[in-house]
Amino acid sequence: MDCLFCKLGRGDIPTEKLYEDEHLFIIKDIHPKASTHLLVIPHRHLESLFDIQEEHEVLMGYLFRTMKDFAKSIGLKGFRSVINCGKAGGQEIFHLHVH
Repeated sequence: MDCLFCKLGRGDIPTEKLYEDEHLFIIKDIHPKASTHLLVIPHRHLESLFDIQEEHEVLMGYLFRTMKDFAKSIGLKGFRSVINCGKAGGQEIFHLHVH
């Protein structure tokens, strides 16, 4: 698969992973829009929120819980999360991820 985030997740392209487990990984955004701008990326390739099905409910819940736990672990007192969906929604890399 020629997906940038899949390649990063597999280790085909080196990147500093701030967190990783069997379900997702967290990296710094290479074009940050804030002092702390991270990407939370599931290992499973889902193009966008439009691809979410009932079978992905556990993964999505896990993603948001892990995102919250990680934010607390690095001392954030608050944060904003954004998911761009589809080209018309500003999505640039077509692998579901949360900013």
